[in-house]
This record gives sequence, C-alpha cells and structure tokens, in this order.
Amino acid sequence: MKRDLMEILACPLCKGSLKLTVEEEDEKEVIKGSLYCEGCSVTYPIEETIPNLLPPELRT
Repeated sequence: MKRDLMEILACPLCKGSLKLTVEEEDEKEVIKGSLYCEGCSVTYPIEETIPNLLPPELRT
C-alpha cells in the first residue's frame, strides 16, 4: 500500500480516520502492517501491500 493512500482512506464502518502501523516496508510502499480506527476499535490488516478493508465478520 502506498502511503499516499492514507489521505483518502477511511474506515468503511464509521467513515472515521485510520491510523497506520507499519511492520514492513520498502522504499515504495507498506508491505505489511495494519490500519486502526479509533472510532469503532477495528483493525484492518495490510498483507503483501494490500489493505483488507472488509469488516471483520466478512474476512476469511
């Protein structure tokens, strides 16, 4: 995920802002980490550069 996306990403549940936590990145993008919404206390994972913004109950 490119860091520039943080400007436009919002929590899909409450439309609140997301806080980025980076576990692994290269010079171009975040490879692994998470996005956290303080408004509804939900964490969305970032795996292999792709953020999973599905609500927790819909993730497999």
